[in-house]
Amino acid sequence: MQKRIRDYGLTIGNLTPGKKNAITDVEGVTVGHVTLSDGPVQTGVTAIIPHQDSLFQEKLTASSVVLNGFGKTMGTIQLNELGVLETPIILTNTLNVGTAADALIQSMLSNNPEIGRTTGTVNPVIGECNDMYLNDIRAQAVTKKHVWNALNTASDSFDEGSAGAGRGMVCYSLKGGIGTASRQMPLPHGTYTLGVLVLANFGRLSDLTIQGCPVGTELAEKLEKVEQQKDKGSIMIITATDLPVSDRQLNRILKRAATGLSRTGSTISHGSGDIVIGFSTVNRIPHKNSNQLATQQMIHEEEIDLPFRAMGEAVEEAVLNALITAESITGRGGHQRPALKDLIEEYDISFR
Repeated sequence: MQKRIRDYGLTIGNLTPGKKNAITDVEGVTVGHVTLSDGPVQTGVTAIIPHQDSLFQEKLTASSVVLNGFGKTMGTIQLNELGVLETPIILTNTLNVGTAADALIQSMLSNNPEIGRTTGTVNPVIGECNDMYLNDIRAQAVTKKHVWNALNTASDSFDEGSAGAGRGMVCYSLKGGIGTASRQMPLPHGTYTLGVLVLANFGRLSDLTIQGCPVGTELAEKLEKVEQQKDKGSIMIITATDLPVSDRQLNRILKRAATGLSRTGSTISHGSGDIVIGFSTVNRIPHKNSNQLATQQMIHEEEIDLPFRAMGEAVEEAVLNALITAESITGRGGHQRPALKDLIEEYDISFR
């Protein structure tokens, strides 16, 4: 069992987490990893599946936000234009975006024989971060089989930290990677869930802040031998919710990821690709035109402050979970990044 940030006695924010405190608290959402660890190859792939039916035939309301665009995300132009998601979301390293797209397209073609024949094509959504410090990114080690395996083994329980696409990622000059968290949102017409999954690969050590405490500054003073990397990494933030929202409302909610990032110390720097992709599982949009009027459920605009808060809190906790669950690894050229959990124990770091 991985020890998460709450296991250190910290409560992030005011809202209550879901049962797993994970993106998979949103019913139907599953996550799969394939982790590659072989000397200089320290990378992987992570698949997020939004629901368990045919996503191409039953699309979901979706949107994306670019906080800083130093990234190579695929599929977000059409996603934002149409406001729908029609494939799973794949996360991997920067130079394997093409491989991930090929694999996802082939998976969609296999499950939907009408694509490219009696209907249009398909819009694969891929996100990336650059893991070249710890991983031999030029090897392009992720294959289509790895992507298919991540898709086929997706579950409502999954590892965080140095797993899947997070294997070679660095966050606040420490070992980063995959993190997740969720929040419940009680409203007059029901209690809803918002969950996030982050691929954290950004930040300078001295900026790291945990619940208002300058933990990074304290660590930087103690770790003179640990070179502080420039803040030119990235973060992918995948958001799922069962809250009834329009794609416009969802876009507004996704923008509040910046509040959670900033509370951990992020400045969303020039060299960082900070991308948020989100979907709601409530309103399914049929691929085929029924020649009937479509209807959508959505919250009233006056109710949106609670989702705003949920978004910020979940992102903040997901980043901290990515850091605290990550294991130190040695990768390309002997490069190594320490794990936060080891440093807390070694230097008796307090969060208060």
